[in-house]
Amino acid sequence: MNPNTTALVLIEFQNDFTTPGGSLHEAVRAVMHQTDMLANTVELVRKARNYGATILHLPISFTDNYRELSRQPYGILKGVVDSNSFRQGSWGAEIVEALRPEPRDLIIEGKRGLDGFGSTNLDFVLRQRGITHLALAGFLTNCCVESTMRTAYELGYQVYTLTDCTATVSEEEQRLACEKNFPMFSYPMTHTELLAHLATAEDEEIFQESRGYNR
Repeated sequence: MNPNTTALVLIEFQNDFTTPGGSLHEAVRAVMHQTDMLANTVELVRKARNYGATILHLPISFTDNYRELSRQPYGILKGVVDSNSFRQGSWGAEIVEALRPEPRDLIIEGKRGLDGFGSTNLDFVLRQRGITHLALAGFLTNCCVESTMRTAYELGYQVYTLTDCTATVSEEEQRLACEKNFPMFSYPMTHTELLAHLATAEDEEIFQESRGYNR
């Protein structure tokens, strides 16, 4: 895993999910606590940046009247509308302070549904930057993370899903997604395992340079 061709994709680390007072925080709070996913992700982002991996933020947002959606939304998107979540310009739609993007990070605009590729230029941006490996973190484990994982797999990326940097609405759904669904379309691993891969790649590059192999 070469850090230069690896992107860490942070899906919906926004106040409505991450922060007390957020419209959907109570729904995910227990699993966030169980996995310690926010603290793990903060550590992962800090160290992955230092290794040279691309940090990519993938928030979701809607206009105040949700005119991007059908007049009668159903399923998870109905829940977003009913809870008045992720409205553009609102505190709830802002990326959580602990993961505030740095100038060299990328922010992908236009996510309006579950799949991070569906209504955005995510694939274009990744290919322009020569990214071949994706590590996915965020919300909801069995919804937007899983939808993005499946498409990334189909598009030919090497996909890693971070079991301790994701959260959903129940511990059972978290467990089933990580144990049953993730292995079908990705390499599930913890954030420390991913960092170990990045560190090994960096050490190998330093070794190669020291021996003059990369000149």
